[in-house]
Amino acid sequence: MTLARSMKSLMEGNSVIRKMFELGQEMAEKYGKEQVYDFSLGNPVASVPYEVKNAIISLLENQDPHEIHGYMKNAGFPDVRKQVAEHLEKRFGLAYSAENILMCNGAAGGLNILMRCLLDEEDEVLCFAPYFTEYKAYVSHYKAKLTVVPMRKEDFSLNLDMAEQMIKRRTKAVILNNPNNPSGIIYSEEDLRALTKILKSAEERLGHPIYLICDEPYRELAYDDREVLFMPEIYENSIYLYSFSKTLSIPGERIGYLAISDRVEEGKELMAAAVIAGRTLGFVNAPSLFQKVIGQCLDVKVDLSFYDRNRKLLYTELSEMGFSCVPPQGAFYLLMKSPMEDTDAFLKLAEEEHIILVPTDGFGLPGYFRLAYCLPYEKIEASIPAFRALAKKCQERVLQDKEEQ
Repeated sequence: MTLARSMKSLMEGNSVIRKMFELGQEMAEKYGKEQVYDFSLGNPVASVPYEVKNAIISLLENQDPHEIHGYMKNAGFPDVRKQVAEHLEKRFGLAYSAENILMCNGAAGGLNILMRCLLDEEDEVLCFAPYFTEYKAYVSHYKAKLTVVPMRKEDFSLNLDMAEQMIKRRTKAVILNNPNNPSGIIYSEEDLRALTKILKSAEERLGHPIYLICDEPYRELAYDDREVLFMPEIYENSIYLYSFSKTLSIPGERIGYLAISDRVEEGKELMAAAVIAGRTLGFVNAPSLFQKVIGQCLDVKVDLSFYDRNRKLLYTELSEMGFSCVPPQGAFYLLMKSPMEDTDAFLKLAEEEHIILVPTDGFGLPGYFRLAYCLPYEKIEASIPAFRALAKKCQERVLQDKEEQ
């Protein structure tokens, strides 16, 4: 069979996250699950809230099965879309109606729908490093280009000067992932307001809208009472993209939504296109049962203290061992800087201690590793001796390299 060239390139660049996860599975079979410390995959293990379980049972027992398991309008159940719109308006004070909401198959489904609607060949989408690895694939499906704004390495904030220079005539959209995967950073209000000024200025200069795609599956995972600014309130051409995967610990159910307010330029046309795009991409509609479930659980959130406890333990212990880590402010990821110039060698040393980490080269951030701490607290506790052994090996290897030089 002859594969498309574009598919071959995707296979060559297959997600390093998944590769490391599969390695972790292989090691668990070989050494035993309890002896492997897998920080690769952002697969939440915090308990699914009781309200979600209760809604599932109630719907299955009391609702017409032909409705909760059947087709509906491609945009989703009208009553659920209305509930989402009312929830957004109540929470953020910005007017939404059911017609502004498209139920979709998680944030990934929503992003693919938007790329299908917006991109022609050679168009560009801007994002900020570090960024979620799959963005590049989503954009490349349409022979468009993902333009990555380098990060400010001193504090991982938005590199606004570079962003302003990199917005060109073919720039259609900017993706903003906040809180950020993989850094765990929450972008400051000052930077975000400055970004809106840059985008508005660019729109005037270029003569066409630049859509800000607010990719926010981690919005509810913000620590120490930090606020995540709601961008559609301050930038009219914001498209809000939300997933319940992390908020409700249901990533496998693939449920989320797009919100395109009446303030968005050409928003009605964009929403109409999104409905068609979802169908023609093969999604047809978002999962029917879980549309109804989240309609009853819009104010429910996972227990934030579960992840906060993990965050504090892992960051404190690794820092005390001498590892350089970025303090996580949101999401459930921690960035560790490689203590060795040879990151592949460090990765191998970690594997020797049965620690599975994800190198962040594919996130636009060479020289670091991402640790997903959405694990049971006891598993992180159990990993500490392995990290200590890893730190000792690194110190020995660094000394050895210096002596050889």
